[in-house]
Amino acid sequence: MLSSKTPDGVLQQIWAHLLVHHSLRELMVRTAATRGLDADRISFTETLRSARRSVTLTPGSFSP
Repeated sequence: MLSSKTPDGVLQQIWAHLLVHHSLRELMVRTAATRGLDADRISFTETLRSARRSVTLTPGSFSP
């Protein structure tokens, strides 16, 4: 669901969603290559959950 009220805000949110999706897919490909697996064998949902955990478990690890 997009929460922006302006056309520019909607475009920004769409690009943000696409960037996150692409980043997660890249992470999946790299993980598969490291483990000698086919990238299709790695769960997108589990990758998303893992990324969320890594961001929320280390608050303050990067400055704004």
